[in-house]
Amino acid sequence: MASLIDLRRRIRSVKNTQQITKAMKMVAASRLRRAQERVLAARPYAKALGATLASVALRVPPKEDGSPLHPLLSQREEKRIVLVVVSGDKGLCGGFNANVNRAVGQFLREAKERGVTEVKLVTLGRKAVDFWKRRSLPILEARPGLFAKFGYDTAAQIAHKTAGLFVSGETDAVHVIYNEFRSVISQVVRTRRLLPVALPEGTAAPETDYLYEPSPETILARLVPRHLEFQAYQVLLESNAAENAARMTAMDAASKNAGEIIDSLTLTYNRARQARITKELIEVVSGAAAAK
Repeated sequence: MASLIDLRRRIRSVKNTQQITKAMKMVAASRLRRAQERVLAARPYAKALGATLASVALRVPPKEDGSPLHPLLSQREEKRIVLVVVSGDKGLCGGFNANVNRAVGQFLREAKERGVTEVKLVTLGRKAVDFWKRRSLPILEARPGLFAKFGYDTAAQIAHKTAGLFVSGETDAVHVIYNEFRSVISQVVRTRRLLPVALPEGTAAPETDYLYEPSPETILARLVPRHLEFQAYQVLLESNAAENAARMTAMDAASKNAGEIIDSLTLTYNRARQARITKELIEVVSGAAAAK
């Protein structure tokens, strides 16, 4: 059994750890509130932007040569893929980062079964960068520390880079794997295809028509890149909110566990202390009895 001094040291150490986890929980909760507001504000805009894009695309007449309405809408057989992996910059957030990397491994196995010949990565977040740089897969771009400060411009840069690879024919599709924010206690790993941009198939042209200035073709040419940029921005927002939620939940659980350990160690300490006092009393009584 550990000595009383050792028990006191362990109790003090666990209490210090509990103070750290409580502080981290409060910081994560503060960041989560702002991140959650941004996510909830972005979702309606993303939905409306997608609906507008689909509506305009249905009003653009098909090209005579059968080519796609926009280069980013070109459908090709997926042989070469760029996979964007979005993780966090820090740990202590439960299975947040491990779940993403596990989903990437599953995606790679399924891609091989589908006949994909090449997969290249774009890693966003320090944990994804550190994990995949030790693997054999080629990494086109690595951005550690991305979530320390990011905005729409960051997402636009990523979208432009992947769009350039797609238009040039270096890749046939761009997919992204990230954590989607559901609630404080629920984050779901999602796999989404960013390129080619998906439009509804088999939908008849709407009965109501509008006068466009400029032309529908010009509007479509501007909407498609903007849609891609905002899809990338929404992914970053979702991942950032999910990371803060996961960290707050993990630190809350760690604080509760620390409290249980403290209670258990305190009980053990009190029992050991009582046993020591009882032993000393017995020795005193026995010595007094022997003296008689």
